[in-house]
Amino acid sequence: MSCCSRPPRRATTSSRTSRRAARALPSWRKRRRRGDEMSHGAQPGGDKPTLKRSLTLPLVALYGLGVTVGAGIYVLVGETVALAGPFAPLSFLLAALVVGFTAFSYAELSTRLPVSAGAAAFVAAGLRREWLGQITGLAVTLSGIVSASAVAIGAGGYLSGLTGLDVSPLAAFTVLAMGALAWWGITQSVTAAAVITVIELAGLFGVVLWALLVAEPQGISAAEMIPPLQGTHWAGIGAATVLAFFAFVGFEDIVNIAEEARDPVHVLPRAIGVTLVVTTLVYVAVVAAVLIAVPLETLAGSPAPLALVFEGAPTWLSALFAAVAVVATINGVLIQIIMASRVIYGMADRGQLPAALAQISPRTRTPTLSTWLVVAMILLLTQLVPIAELASYTSQIVLAVFIFVNLALAAIKLRASEPPAVFSVPLFIPLLGALTSAGLFTVSLL
Repeated sequence: MSCCSRPPRRATTSSRTSRRAARALPSWRKRRRRGDEMSHGAQPGGDKPTLKRSLTLPLVALYGLGVTVGAGIYVLVGETVALAGPFAPLSFLLAALVVGFTAFSYAELSTRLPVSAGAAAFVAAGLRREWLGQITGLAVTLSGIVSASAVAIGAGGYLSGLTGLDVSPLAAFTVLAMGALAWWGITQSVTAAAVITVIELAGLFGVVLWALLVAEPQGISAAEMIPPLQGTHWAGIGAATVLAFFAFVGFEDIVNIAEEARDPVHVLPRAIGVTLVVTTLVYVAVVAAVLIAVPLETLAGSPAPLALVFEGAPTWLSALFAAVAVVATINGVLIQIIMASRVIYGMADRGQLPAALAQISPRTRTPTLSTWLVVAMILLLTQLVPIAELASYTSQIVLAVFIFVNLALAAIKLRASEPPAVFSVPLFIPLLGALTSAGLFTVSLL
């Protein structure tokens, strides 16, 4: 060795875990010959732009919270109370327990395959069926596009009430503005989503504080929220648990920004855990506070249950809360555009869709064609297609994806040749995740 030569660097822990993840990739993934480069965001050959790896744990966690704690909680409280009565908070706790099985499965798989189009990669790698991975990726993309279209129309409705303009152009403006932000850069778009998420969480925290400290209690006490061990009320609690389950859906989108997260094999599972814990605490606190402040018979089935807390409050406060609801819908459009475009990019990057969809802008380091394709499809749905019925099927799509993702992890764990993961769960976790998701899928069809 020359006197001027540098000794070889020792591999870092992140490098070793990335190589371990690359070894777990199936043949369809390896044929792209990008192994470690995909896990670190390097540029093969030094000339091809890649996604910008800039997202830290707080940003990824806030992204997950933004897509999970959506506008649905603003109406879901009344529906769960109509089913479970005073025991609605318990329904959210039980729903968190059920969704936790699938969340842990996603957490482990995100350390084995930290790539965009996560669910598609998980299913193809675990079940060793590339076509099944393609179907999974397209299903995830479709659910995101349909959800974004429905939310955009909702945002247009809110803005129409404030401005007096028609819903359609306002919905189109919302989609185009959020699409431009998503294309501008991942750091900028996720930071904007994080700020909006903080505002949304602050609004829900304000509901809890006002209900407990200012509003005159007209509902029930905390002790009345604990159900007896026996009785017919458990049927209502079970039905409300199924409904509350869908309020936790969204955490799975975290895996689709894996290639833009720093040290994804450690950041992603932690972000999924933070999202699930914080979401559970927020939901239980909000439902309990509203039950204390609002009469049960008034709350049950109300289309705007949280607004009931502010009856008698100053006008400016009610208007501020309404503005937070508008912000929540806009945030949903932005996050779904980011998610769907990354799934399309990830599938194209691995040869499952046309290669042009994997092109990255050298300036913004975002998938240009994938992003604007998603925006165009959302615009088309908001302007031309009645999507109310189509949107009702997104829950079934998500549950079907959950079933296959859990089965994929179970298959990986049953293969002795697979290397251990950085974050690992027992085999019964994905099995219970598949079983509970299949049960909810069946119930949703009834």
